[in-house]
Amino acid sequence: MAQQNPLQDIAHWNAREAGFRGIPSICSAHPLVIQAAMLRALKTDAPLLIEATCNQVNQDGGYTGMRPCDFRRFVEEMAARTGFPTDRIILGGDHLGPNPWRSLDADEAMEKAEQMVRAYAAAGFTKLHLDTSMGCQGEPIALSDQLTATRAARLAAAAEDAVRGTDACRPVYVIGTEVPIPGGAMEELSILEVTKPDAAIRTVEIHAGAFEAASAGEAFNRVIGLVVQPGVEFGNHNVIDYVPENAEGLSASRGRIPGIVFEAHSTDYQSRQALRRLVADGYAILKVGPGLTFALREALYGLDQIATFLYPQARKQALQTVAEDLMLKQPKDWEKYYEGSAADQHLQRHFSYSDRIRYYWPHDQLTAAVDELLDLLGDAVIPETLISQHLARIYPRIRSGSVAPKAQAIVIAAIDLVLEDYFEACRS
Repeated sequence: MAQQNPLQDIAHWNAREAGFRGIPSICSAHPLVIQAAMLRALKTDAPLLIEATCNQVNQDGGYTGMRPCDFRRFVEEMAARTGFPTDRIILGGDHLGPNPWRSLDADEAMEKAEQMVRAYAAAGFTKLHLDTSMGCQGEPIALSDQLTATRAARLAAAAEDAVRGTDACRPVYVIGTEVPIPGGAMEELSILEVTKPDAAIRTVEIHAGAFEAASAGEAFNRVIGLVVQPGVEFGNHNVIDYVPENAEGLSASRGRIPGIVFEAHSTDYQSRQALRRLVADGYAILKVGPGLTFALREALYGLDQIATFLYPQARKQALQTVAEDLMLKQPKDWEKYYEGSAADQHLQRHFSYSDRIRYYWPHDQLTAAVDELLDLLGDAVIPETLISQHLARIYPRIRSGSVAPKAQAIVIAAIDLVLEDYFEACRS
């Protein structure tokens, strides 16, 4: 008999007297981010939800070079290193749909998306976000709710087929038609339109019918989440903060869809107070990705400056220089997203909230530069005055003695500053 999915009853977590009322969704494939997340989760009794996106990980390898089975193995290897119990790990697939193949016609793209979802389900990913909201070649950018739901149901049926006849934990699903693009908005933002309550309810109803028509009605009983826009987002230059009053109607509408919580995307860079209020208002799944690798980049660049000062002749190139050279030689992951003058684009390549530099960390050249930096600093005690100068957010933890003044510990601590906000916001 298949075991119960630990997220199946997440809609009831908010009624708990103690424990976690929501869950952070760690959307990253960077080993240091995964390590930091495991170390943070070890301090709690909560499950750890780690999600891979369709662009990061798919049957063709994605930009990390990993297939779903490879990603699972990678996470389990990280768990062995950190001593994190694998039975507390929930693997999720984010934005699963035709997005990586939008340049193909819809039939081809959906066939590829089906193959991907099957691979995710077969590899033991038990939380699947179905995102078929984008148009393919010759289609509008945004599709109708009915077509989106029909395609999502097709993918759910494929996932169910991949685990049929096994005792594997059955996946739970997240649906929605008002889905933000992976990785945040591209432009500077001012005002966001919050999802209308009736639109949220109608999305669930349309999907219920589409799942039934696709002979996936039983799978619809495991739809636990709906992606909505509560008024949070980030672009290249700014962040839109959560204003609970603007989403009162949407938050209240969750009472009309029992068994389903809201999933909030692009919550990166929100304050702990805002995250806590999101959970209290029913947005029980908080996605975070670029905010974690933004913190990683801040720490690495700070250490880069420190290493340049302490060991000026030790490296041929500083880390930031290697990153800049690589991004200029291979611009496909940023050039469509960063606008403005050459100076504007230079700033955004390294310091944008969208953090598209994260696509380059797996590249051999940049991985080698990071390894060289961390090896150079090694286990040496870094003067706390330099930490104050270049890594001010970590400085209080260095002074308090809770973080060792050493390179690896500093990187993990920088990521943990973000993770702590999420885990504490989800705790009752």
